[in-house]
Amino acid sequence: MAADLNTLKQDLTRRMDGAIDTLKREFNGLRTGRAHPGLLEPVRVSAYGSEMPLNQVGSIGAPEPRMLTVQVWDKSMIGAVEKAIRDSGLGLNPAADGMVVRVPIPQLTTDRRNELVKTAHKYAEGTRVAVRGVRRDGMEQIKAQEKKHTIGEDVAKTWSDEVQKLTDQYIKKIDETLAEKEKDIKQV
Repeated sequence: MAADLNTLKQDLTRRMDGAIDTLKREFNGLRTGRAHPGLLEPVRVSAYGSEMPLNQVGSIGAPEPRMLTVQVWDKSMIGAVEKAIRDSGLGLNPAADGMVVRVPIPQLTTDRRNELVKTAHKYAEGTRVAVRGVRRDGMEQIKAQEKKHTIGEDVAKTWSDEVQKLTDQYIKKIDETLAEKEKDIKQV
């Protein structure tokens, strides 16, 4: 029986880890006033007849605290890269300089910082919902096994408590990650 609990916990842990990883990727896309190559990761460029991630048409760097650069590999893509960054909704204004697209990172206003904090809270809440969904699936699996009489009522209660403890750990992890990001955004 314990092996089944371990298998269940491994599956739920894997799925909850996936939700946390997604949250961290979303947080990387939130601008904090300092240049970070992860800021441009969600940008997609129309290149060669399809939409491609920016990092597949050039290399992204952060040579200064307030500047990102994209070293474009194909000169014909420079205009498309500039347009993709400008249209990304990140509030950035890129400028081409030979084979390099320079992206200055403007100082964040207080209103913009507050907006970013609200967005971070929205991402965190979405992740909490995902983790609770994983918990619900785990609880349903336990109830199904109890209903088929493959586990007893006591075992089902113990397993449910374990699933709840795991969920609480992940909710705490989400809250800590959010607090860290919020501090990062509000830092001037």
